[in-house]
Amino acid sequence: MTALPAPDLLAEARACLERVFGFAGFRPGQEEVVSAVLGGHDVLAVMPTGAGKSLCYQLPALVRPGLTVVVSPLISLMRDQVGQLRECGVEAATLNSSNDLEENSRVHAKLRAGALRLLYVAPERLVRADTAALLRTAGVSLLAIDEAHCVSQWGHDFRPEYLSLGKLARDLGGVQTIALTATADAPTREEIAQKLFASAPRIFLRSFDRPNLRLAMRPKANARRQMLEFARAHRGESGIIYCASRRRTETLAAALSAAGHNALPYHAGLDAETRNAHQDSFLQDDGVVIVATVAFGMGIDKPDVRFVGHADLPQNVEAYYQEIGRAGRDGLPADTLTLYGLDDMRLRRQQIEESGAPEARKRIERQKFAALLALCEAQHCRRQSLLAYFEERSGRCGNCDLCLEGAELFDGTVEAQKAMSAILRTGERFGTEHLIDVLLGNASEAVRRNGHDALPTFGVGRGRSADDWRSIFRQLYAAGTISLELGEYASWTVTESGAAILRGAERVELRRERAAVRAAGAARRSKGPAAAPAGGTAADHEVEFALLTSLKELRRDIARRIGQPAYVVFTDRTLLELAALRPKTLEEMHDIHGIGQT
Repeated sequence: MTALPAPDLLAEARACLERVFGFAGFRPGQEEVVSAVLGGHDVLAVMPTGAGKSLCYQLPALVRPGLTVVVSPLISLMRDQVGQLRECGVEAATLNSSNDLEENSRVHAKLRAGALRLLYVAPERLVRADTAALLRTAGVSLLAIDEAHCVSQWGHDFRPEYLSLGKLARDLGGVQTIALTATADAPTREEIAQKLFASAPRIFLRSFDRPNLRLAMRPKANARRQMLEFARAHRGESGIIYCASRRRTETLAAALSAAGHNALPYHAGLDAETRNAHQDSFLQDDGVVIVATVAFGMGIDKPDVRFVGHADLPQNVEAYYQEIGRAGRDGLPADTLTLYGLDDMRLRRQQIEESGAPEARKRIERQKFAALLALCEAQHCRRQSLLAYFEERSGRCGNCDLCLEGAELFDGTVEAQKAMSAILRTGERFGTEHLIDVLLGNASEAVRRNGHDALPTFGVGRGRSADDWRSIFRQLYAAGTISLELGEYASWTVTESGAAILRGAERVELRRERAAVRAAGAARRSKGPAAAPAGGTAADHEVEFALLTSLKELRRDIARRIGQPAYVVFTDRTLLELAALRPKTLEEMHDIHGIGQT
């Protein structure tokens, strides 16, 4: 096959998009990336989860000669994508540690025969000398590096093998390279470009916005109760709930199971067989809730996750964005809820200080943590605050808790002065609960032992509850007016900006906490299937719940028969359109989103 001019190649890619994958057109951002790859450019594409990054290398692989090698960090993801491609009639295979000798022999034979279009390889396997030697004879035309942020040594998903991929591209004769990620701030993008490319790539930076995700954050009251309430609004739907500890994943999974959910724990302390079984159940079955540490999720491509919860505060804004991004990849509405409290804040700060990283890196991590706190305590549109972190401007979203429920602000200068006065008069040596006792006039044993019941600030905060004061301390911390010092005991100190408020030189606005905490999405969701996709062909038709249920059961049976996840057969969006439009011929069937020729 001779190479076609780029315009003809792009036209063939558009035809292939519909013929093979059943998609009527490109999603925003896909076409410009595909065009650049077809034009022979090295590319770094930063696209939000659910934007269809995989098609940016799959389509060029189908319309150009040669082999495309895809680097992916998770065996399960490789297995699912290869299964999906084979169902579409594409010759694809994988080399990884789960293959038996017979499977590897078949893959090697296909490579020698030039029969493969895409080969998925784990980075650990790819840097082996025998694998590199095999690929040098296989006619590799494109190296696609998925989850490219794994090359960042200071990122939360660092994989040391990724550092060798730039050299591998050179060893393969300077093969064209595309690197893709959903999570990369400006320093991480620069790091990816330096480590994976011999010269500057073309960089495509799509909007970080995921408008179908409803964003919500709540102060912790009772994390178990709050997460059970959140999950109750999504009974029978697939979801992920993240926890900071292994023990909490198990206790919360047990509580969800007792409440009638199909919930499974996942953490690094489980044996590999159990972890794999739980992950496979989540990927292959409908309505499974996985309760996990951050050990779970990277590369998970399940499109119909309808909710993601954080029972504990994430590590930073990038981790938060990456984790909530696992919801709603099919473009349908999905909910997120993140809980946070002072204990979380102390834990995350402690992890930074005890990390062993160089001081310069700790300074960056403190800044990232401060940005996360600001997001938690935002007073206006939460999506605006999130996108601003990624240097993107936006209007009010109308789909976050602050837009939908409003935030009542008040002049909190006097309360801030009382809190900081208590901090200073107790010698900046005490934590939240002791200071609240002082403010409320609670003569606890510790207060009396330190003589703090004799201070002028003793009892000056009686007009507010202990929870009110906890909220005030959190908001002052997020605003940078007080600082958390970590020693044997965590203690509060007053910063320079806090001192200005204390002197009356500056004022501060605080947010009044809601009296009642509602689960995210509970007020707007009803029992039954998700709505048809906005702008989709099923939007003007009623979806019959019984028919959709039957289609899901049929999809599950087919998936089990072929040994693939349910979404590899069809996504929820495809089933919704089938249930709404009820095609009666193959021609009508081909008009359904996600149904290709094969």
